[in-house]
Amino acid sequence: MQLKRNHFLLVGLLLFFLGIQFRLVQSFTLSERSSRFIAAQMGEGGATRPGPWPTVASRKVVQPPRWLGLALMSVGAVVTLKSLSMAPSSGKSAADEG
Repeated sequence: MQLKRNHFLLVGLLLFFLGIQFRLVQSFTLSERSSRFIAAQMGEGGATRPGPWPTVASRKVVQPPRWLGLALMSVGAVVTLKSLSMAPSSGKSAADEG
């Protein structure tokens, strides 16, 4: 399958808005279920909460780097501009015009 103009536009806009999202937030707090999954995949044995309830898993906080938002916004802008510079597809292939 060949990517067309509208596919590039969608991917570019999604990357751009995802980059804005990463620029606006400083950290994400995962749910307990997600935190347990990440701890199991990364092999972290100390994923339990210290204190009166040591068997309850703590929630993991993810802090993405500041440059990640700018990088996603830049790539999204480039892909979006590329899609706007492409010729619109008419839905016909070269074999149909023959």
